Amino acid sequence: MSAPLRVAMIGHGFMGAAHSVGWRQAPAAFPLPAQPVMSTLVGRNADAAGEAAARWGWEETSTDWRDVITRDDIDIVDIVTPGDSHAEIAIAALAAGKHVLCEKPLANTVAEAEQMAEAAARAAASGIRSMVGFTYRRVPATTLMRDMIAQERIGAVRQVRASYRQDWLADADAPMTWRLDKDRAGSGALGDIGAHAIDLCQFVTGQSLRSVSGIIETLVLERPLMGESVGLSGTAANGRGRVTVDDVALFTARLESGALASFEATRFATGRKNALEIEVSGERGALHWNLEDMNALGFFDATRDAGEQGFTRILVTEPQHPYLSGWWPAGHMLGYEHGFSHQVKDLVEAISAGAQPEPSFDDGLRVQRVLDAVERSAAGGSSWTEV
Repeated sequence: MSAPLRVAMIGHGFMGAAHSVGWRQAPAAFPLPAQPVMSTLVGRNADAAGEAAARWGWEETSTDWRDVITRDDIDIVDIVTPGDSHAEIAIAALAAGKHVLCEKPLANTVAEAEQMAEAAARAAASGIRSMVGFTYRRVPATTLMRDMIAQERIGAVRQVRASYRQDWLADADAPMTWRLDKDRAGSGALGDIGAHAIDLCQFVTGQSLRSVSGIIETLVLERPLMGESVGLSGTAANGRGRVTVDDVALFTARLESGALASFEATRFATGRKNALEIEVSGERGALHWNLEDMNALGFFDATRDAGEQGFTRILVTEPQHPYLSGWWPAGHMLGYEHGFSHQVKDLVEAISAGAQPEPSFDDGLRVQRVLDAVERSAAGGSSWTEV
């Protein structure tokens, strides 16, 4: 095993918890070529950062990310802050010679994402690696889907249907958060969860989206201010905050091959808690996956006798399935948190091998350009818009 890789995580909260579990569990599950060390957690509030560090197992805390990224004893910077700070932190960390893991979407704008991709390319020339955190690529069933499409098990891709549906904003009196402020989040359901559907489509098919036609809409224009949301931009005089991002995004797209795809991203799908779903139809069959049944992959083989056709449910828990060698006996299910351990595994292995980890900042930029094209299409009355 090579020298340890000391990690500083910038930000905490929900994604900080998920990333912390990944850093802690990956070395126990997989024989990594280098040991990641949970060195420093950085947060604006010293007390909150201290509580988070104690809970998740970080050695120390800081309130100054600029100081932390210059330290000689930090090797990897993990960014789990809101999108408005991704570019500044990532570019500075790469310039300081640190490997970078950045949560998705890569940035709030295409211009920021381009600057980040350029910084990553410069750093790569010196052996510094960067990766964006689209963790659903690392669910064993979606990786298997990618592999089966690449092996032409369903033939040429004809159509893709992808959606990400949640309902945590369905209550019009749910409080304002930074995720509803365009200055902080960049976009709403489109960027927050739609980015996952876009990346997953491009990942499993191996194709980029080349054009889109979409609509976006904000269903609730104001929400009550509570706690930290009081400081958000766009505060209304009545003690409520103005929602400045989309609640629902719907769009169609064409892949490089000309195949059609349809997408839905909403946080108003009453009864749907975390339903990321993708179905790929090909000339000889189809594949289907839903995050709410994440250990299973549906496979329809159109070459079988008509009397035997139907979707087969593949339970993706066998040791030969992607990532499963590090976990439990067959049939013992994995959960949401395991994707973050797989993310750490892939990042550490790539750094140790001197290879480019995936998804790269270029991949993140590709998604950012799709998000931008959907917004431009919606502004133009759902016209077809090149990515």
